Amino acid sequence: MLNFLAGKSSRNCEGTSRRDFLKVGSLGLGSLTLPALLRARTEAAAAGAKVKDTSVIWLWLGGGPTHVETFDPKMTAPAEYRSVTGEVKTNIPGVTLGGHFEKMAQVADKMAFVRSFAHTNSGHGGGTHFVMTGYNNLLSDQGGLPTRPSIGSIVSRYRGANNLRTGIPTYVRLNGISSDGPAFLGAAYSPFDPNGQAKRNMSLVVDKLRLDKRRDLLKGIDTVNREVDRSKLMDGLDAFEQQAFELVLSKSQQAFDLKYEDPRVIDRYGPGLGQQLLQARRLCEAGCGFVTVQYGGWDMHGNIKTSLDGRAPNVDQAVAALVEDMSQRGVDKDILFVVTGEFGRTPKINGNAGRDHWAPLTTLAMAGGGLQMGQTVGESAEKVDVPKTKPIRPQDLMATVFHVLGIERRVQFVNQAGRPVYMVEEGRPIEELV
Repeated sequence: MLNFLAGKSSRNCEGTSRRDFLKVGSLGLGSLTLPALLRARTEAAAAGAKVKDTSVIWLWLGGGPTHVETFDPKMTAPAEYRSVTGEVKTNIPGVTLGGHFEKMAQVADKMAFVRSFAHTNSGHGGGTHFVMTGYNNLLSDQGGLPTRPSIGSIVSRYRGANNLRTGIPTYVRLNGISSDGPAFLGAAYSPFDPNGQAKRNMSLVVDKLRLDKRRDLLKGIDTVNREVDRSKLMDGLDAFEQQAFELVLSKSQQAFDLKYEDPRVIDRYGPGLGQQLLQARRLCEAGCGFVTVQYGGWDMHGNIKTSLDGRAPNVDQAVAALVEDMSQRGVDKDILFVVTGEFGRTPKINGNAGRDHWAPLTTLAMAGGGLQMGQTVGESAEKVDVPKTKPIRPQDLMATVFHVLGIERRVQFVNQAGRPVYMVEEGRPIEELV
């Protein structure tokens, strides 16, 4: 058996398991094997599913980022509503961002800022479920399980769980978000979570194989390749077992490891979040279809300016670096980058100099995906509390993602009751972007 090094498992506050192992025979997705997941993708293609090579990087600002101090500073609003961090001019005439986002302002022509994104659930769990799945779930904040599959799991179900060419998982999460799972689609379409030692190195450790005097092959990829060539181990394995073996031995697994990246690029992205976004870009270029990255700490009920001093600069550097890098590498038509969270914050500053939960106006920005960038979409009302123009809803965001990925907007899958249901019922792609 081939194993990637595995660290201990852990659970987040919502009880979500964080699997940090990968092995031929178990890909960190319950009892499902990598060959079985590769078969799922082949079967999806055989059934006529359109499989595009486009991808999505989904940055989740967990806790509910302020829409005012990020992408809609509204300095024309009364003092108690406008951005407490001021504003910075972008390279789009007449468009400004919150005062912390100077680097993003310089690449704003490659981005779109949606100022009318809204929904109706201001709970952390409920808001997350709404944006991640397109559907409200009033029980999410009382411990209820997700009732609908996440966008990433839908992509995995539609395309198949692994890229047929490279074997890279279709859906990868670099750290967990609630409601990011498959719900009734089944465990095969859960996100692959390469945490722990697997994330740091993705080194191979090979158990003792009963081959030619039980030779110990614990010498890494090169040793394994030599032993495979000599022992003809691949003979007798079916095509999917062989494809699984080749994934582990191929350069595809290098996408998880930044030691293969130019150090100057790593420096440009910055530490922490920056390295995760860089890893996400590498995974997409290796064939991954949907990668989620969470950067929490945005539940800023008090002293929002000081809180932003600690969180915003990392986002500013990392997002600007990814947007510029995508453009320079010519992958901005192939990769859609989404920045959002579960809701926005109350338009009026509270008594603690912070902002509270507010779903009626929610943060959203995008880049790439072959969409029309260099603009704001929609407009907020005078007190930056609700959309002044037609609201953009979570299902509209889903439909836009589907458009980029080549997924039929009215695609149906069978739910737990055995009935086919639409993944998007009412949403339409955001017309200003497509």
